[in-house]
Amino acid sequence: MAAAKKWSQDVTKHSNALDLERDVFTRDDPKLIALSLKRSAEHSHRRKGSPFQSAMSMLTFYINRAGKDLPAKQKKVLEKAKEELRAAFGR
Repeated sequence: MAAAKKWSQDVTKHSNALDLERDVFTRDDPKLIALSLKRSAEHSHRRKGSPFQSAMSMLTFYINRAGKDLPAKQKKVLEKAKEELRAAFGR
């Protein structure tokens, strides 16, 4: 079962679409998380969708995969990061 859980960690660390900053999802400032994801998405030449789609997808993927193991406080920060990401992209 441990091997089955590791694939999502591998995706987060070695995404083929985005080069993420180290520990980006553990930060406690939603705006910094959003801006980091925006930078990563805009600089990526391997993504399939728009920069906004790629950044939002990676954030949502992380939240969903962490599931019940994600502390409530951090989940709140990451959900707020979605709002900040929309604002950063003017949406």
